[in-house]
Amino acid sequence: MAKGPTPDQQDLRVIGVATGLGCSIVAALVLCIGGGVWLDRRFGTMPVLTLIGVALGLAAAAYQLWELAKLGSKTEQAGPLSRQLARLPVPRAARSRGERGGMREIERDEE
Repeated sequence: MAKGPTPDQQDLRVIGVATGLGCSIVAALVLCIGGGVWLDRRFGTMPVLTLIGVALGLAAAAYQLWELAKLGSKTEQAGPLSRQLARLPVPRAARSRGERGGMREIERDEE
């Protein structure tokens, strides 16, 4: 069997990473800007907290891009967010497919 992912698997992985990145950047911007607008309406400080929300949203988006760039690098270690995401449990269906699809071979290679 071939070592490493097939070209189709690699393409799907890239699509998944790009989709996840886009969604997380949009979510960070929407939450930070929306929170700033909501706080401005609540406290009557119209542009101040919205601008702070924009700055925080852009900073969060920049951090996520930095983490993604580190994931693609072979020399850099993953950042704290990436390490936390790597610790998340794998769903049962994906785990059983992985065992049938070559996960045992990967585990043998690591030993």
